[in-house]
Amino acid sequence: MMIRKIGIIGAMEEEVEALRAKLEHPEKMTRASMDFYSGVLEGREAVIVRSGIGKVNAGICTQILADVFHVDAVINTGIAGSLAAQIDIGDIVVSTDTVQHDMDATGFGYDLGVIPRMETSCFEADKALVEAAVAACREAVPEIKVFTGRIVSGDQFVSDRETKDRIAKVFGGMCTEMEGAAIAQAAWLNRIPFVIIRAISDKADDSATMDYPAFERQAIAHSVALVRNFVGRLA
Repeated sequence: MMIRKIGIIGAMEEEVEALRAKLEHPEKMTRASMDFYSGVLEGREAVIVRSGIGKVNAGICTQILADVFHVDAVINTGIAGSLAAQIDIGDIVVSTDTVQHDMDATGFGYDLGVIPRMETSCFEADKALVEAAVAACREAVPEIKVFTGRIVSGDQFVSDRETKDRIAKVFGGMCTEMEGAAIAQAAWLNRIPFVIIRAISDKADDSATMDYPAFERQAIAHSVALVRNFVGRLA
């Protein structure tokens, strides 16, 4: 796989700022109220952007990366709530695939998560990018455990155990968040390889709002180190 230019979608402004500071020859372009910064990162052409929260913002952002910047791959980093007992706060999940837990066309006879009239509703990450992301995690932040598995997304901050247990039972995901599956779907439609990387900020239960503030600063530092190592591996 030849990757000339990679699109990097970050979730947190501080994370994007830190990565942007590492760009050589940065140029800014604003589209759909999002600021896209293009330049060279670790020897590779890159475009860095914060999409904003939710699936609509994420999908629009990815389409702009495809149409305007013609990226050859997309990596999305951010935070998520754990759906599996063995995955703790601070751990990292690299997507093998993604699905939308709030897609509900059951009234028409479809299973939960199925998008009507599409070839697939489960979007698989590029295997080479997954391998590179796992290797980057282990080298850049060796003190952190890294898992691979399904990431589920929806326009909902999951913060109660009942919702968490229902999503985990139906979809079998490793973690839940609000953008990854939309980025994956947009990338899939454009035939662009992608990978989603999530740092676990909470247990997606009644403790979720308490866990996050203490975690954010550490997550940003880990994410920046991980992304730089990942991009360097693609050169």
